[in-house]
Amino acid sequence: MIRVFVLDDHEVVRRGLIDLLESDGDIQVVGESGSAQEASRRIPAFRPDVMILDARLPDGNGIDVCRDVRAIDSSIKGLILTSYEDDEALFAAIMAGASGYVLKQIRGTDLVDAVRRVAEGQSLLDPAITQRVLERIRNGVEAPRELAGLTEQERRILEFIAEGLTNREIASRMFLAEKTVKNYVSHLLAKLGLERRTQAAVLATRLLGEHPHG
Repeated sequence: MIRVFVLDDHEVVRRGLIDLLESDGDIQVVGESGSAQEASRRIPAFRPDVMILDARLPDGNGIDVCRDVRAIDSSIKGLILTSYEDDEALFAAIMAGASGYVLKQIRGTDLVDAVRRVAEGQSLLDPAITQRVLERIRNGVEAPRELAGLTEQERRILEFIAEGLTNREIASRMFLAEKTVKNYVSHLLAKLGLERRTQAAVLATRLLGEHPHG
């Protein structure tokens, strides 16, 4: 049984999603919410396999919820649901560790299929785009001055953030204490003049805009 949590501020949309998801019998909706802040608090307690997150909400957005929840429990997969394609939001979704980014115009059967694939550990993000974001971060040479100021260690951490890893996961990859990684991330964001991890996505978008092809 695939356990799912649904976050959307429109009750009619939530009801429709829940009916659709539960129609085949192998998916169970364990919780729902119309508020980003409430969802960030409640999702870790529900321990769903997949969280379907509306990208834009009155009190926040699904991308921040994805990042916050995955920082607590990285086994919970995020699927961002959005009304229109937006490069900046797509990069933010990659940075937040989402497994997929789907348009609300998606056919019902395709959405159910997307939930199953994400639950199995597959990524629905276009690998070419993910790759371009990572290449821009890796490639400090032609990157703008912001990235040039980063140490090798900080650049690697930024790369891991772009892959959606939590501080704990980065710590185990780099054989560092989680607290050390947290300090690195703070320095890194300060150097880049950013407050939150997701804002690094905006920087990545700019890099891609300046050098569309590596």
